[in-house]
Amino acid sequence: MSFSHRHLLGIEALRPDEISTLLDLSDTYAERNRTRTSCTEVLAGMTQINMFFESSTRTLASFELAGKRLGAGVMNMAMQASSLKKGETLIDTALTLNAMRPDLLVVRHPHSGAVDLLSQKVDCAVLNAGDGRHEHPTQALLDALTIRRAKGRLHRLSIAICGDIAHSRVARSNIMLLGKMENRVRLVGPQTLMPSGIEDFGVEVFEDMREGLRDVDVVMMLRLQKERMDGGFIPSEREYYHRYGLDAEKLGYARDDAIVMHPGPMNRGVEIDGTLADDINRSVIQEQVEMGVAVRMAAMDLLAQSLRVRRAAQDVSVMA
Repeated sequence: MSFSHRHLLGIEALRPDEISTLLDLSDTYAERNRTRTSCTEVLAGMTQINMFFESSTRTLASFELAGKRLGAGVMNMAMQASSLKKGETLIDTALTLNAMRPDLLVVRHPHSGAVDLLSQKVDCAVLNAGDGRHEHPTQALLDALTIRRAKGRLHRLSIAICGDIAHSRVARSNIMLLGKMENRVRLVGPQTLMPSGIEDFGVEVFEDMREGLRDVDVVMMLRLQKERMDGGFIPSEREYYHRYGLDAEKLGYARDDAIVMHPGPMNRGVEIDGTLADDINRSVIQEQVEMGVAVRMAAMDLLAQSLRVRRAAQDVSVMA
């Protein structure tokens, strides 16, 4: 299979064929997860540690379930009460974990680059579950899988990503992945929520939502990242919904078969109309949650394969 990475730290390092490999295996796991034979032993004898320095519900649960379905021993570490609170550095924490000899380390951290730093200090495979405003690779992969299953392809589509682009690692990872797979990406939102220099990513930028949604195949809404805002980025939630919240009238500018996405958690009545979010004919939000488990199973499976190859090579080297 076309995937030989030691870690999964971001989309930026992945080639299109590697993305396709991940999605193809994810598709297999998605189908298995719908049967009684969803569990397998591909990670039997391996240990997975989930370290979340930011609170999470769906991502943590998804990784935990993925690991258990693959047969791994899974441990969740409560980092809010960890030694970091007592003054230990991130590197010291990494060295401590490395001494425990885990096989897979899943990390979410509020600072961009922290997961990459950890990966340089451990001997196991590291998966980035979101670092600051930088990347959230498995979210972009599960979004891509959802789109591919709904549309039958993942190329030459017109996709609008709407809302808080500036603070969103989900947006950043999706922009890179969708661009690599030859899609037309539009960003829609107020100027205050657009990062400077965003046009360098090869995207189209729209401040008017109706124009931005015109004839698109996919509408991907984003959560307002209030915890990352340190100023008045929007006048009010009511005004934001009026201009940028997705409702039936604005969706009418997209293609008749356009699908609606949201990475969650949703702020209903702020980013998206609740009725539209629950519309089984347009919304694939629940499918995104389902595909998240499959994508994380595939990612850990592929990284475990690479890890075994690397360790086998090391054993041969030692014997020689």
